[in-house]
Amino acid sequence: MQVNMVGAINNALDIILRENDKAVLLGEDIGKDGGVFRVTDGLQAKYGENRVMDTPLAESAIIGTSIGMALMGMHPIPEIQFAGFMYLAYDQLVSHAARYRTRTRSAFQIPMTVRTPVSGGVKALEHHSESPEALYAHPGGLIVIEPSTPYDAKGLLIKACRTNDPVLFLEPTRLYRLFKQDIPEDAYEIPIGKANVVEEGSDLTIITYGTMVTVVKDAVAKKNVSAEILDLRTINPLDTEAILAAAKKTGKVMIVHEAEKSFGVGAEVAAMLAEKALYNLDAPIIRVAGPSMPYPFPGYEKYYTPNVAKVVQGIEKLLSQ
Repeated sequence: MQVNMVGAINNALDIILRENDKAVLLGEDIGKDGGVFRVTDGLQAKYGENRVMDTPLAESAIIGTSIGMALMGMHPIPEIQFAGFMYLAYDQLVSHAARYRTRTRSAFQIPMTVRTPVSGGVKALEHHSESPEALYAHPGGLIVIEPSTPYDAKGLLIKACRTNDPVLFLEPTRLYRLFKQDIPEDAYEIPIGKANVVEEGSDLTIITYGTMVTVVKDAVAKKNVSAEILDLRTINPLDTEAILAAAKKTGKVMIVHEAEKSFGVGAEVAAMLAEKALYNLDAPIIRVAGPSMPYPFPGYEKYYTPNVAKVVQGIEKLLSQ
């Protein structure tokens, strides 16, 4: 079937609800209205209000309730309407969901998958355009996933919802309806922690994920270079083996992500390469990312987020070294 990312995620949730009677969806307006982006459209009508539940506007309560449900044998799949609203539930996620396995020496697990839209590019306000993946990858204990295609979104979400650990599943808003892709109607899984080589090349390596994958592909096509493009897909855990292999293949590495440059995923990847592959590199690592400041108002968004022109500039700088 040919679907966009919204359709792929909806299909994945339908499969999970059908195969696992302990799986429940909960969040703001996800029931009758199908969510602000209609990702859960039709699921409450199919599975009922006890399986697809509308909640109050209380993010901390949504996540806290989900943790309790997971501890009691359910498999909750809460939705936070926008990633910028999830800071209200940061304590629940980091102080509790991420720690229960180690806190109880694996006596208790938290089978929970938290879904939320991330990143900008749709001219929304600041809290609707956040890219907070590094904040949730840093403490440990949370699996952090960010797909870039409908195929990956379905396979990774099904895998996440069959996992007995807390997962943060980040859905790039700009990619929800950007393009369609043929995907299988039946269930399939994509392994967590496994990056994907989107394109093979020999001139340079570009490591990216989420919204920036399409931007990088457009920039490489415009510049007409042979680039190894690696889509991380999973932020935590990182696919160290794939990152090192891609870097060593070309000797030149650029890292592209929409989130702020300081203390971001790109910094972690660059540090890893400096520790484990420094002598395989022919030039300093270049990072193309958002500036280290709060997300701006919509009118200034195009100056904030990395685009094709900025990636092309990075490619030119890297290849000139």
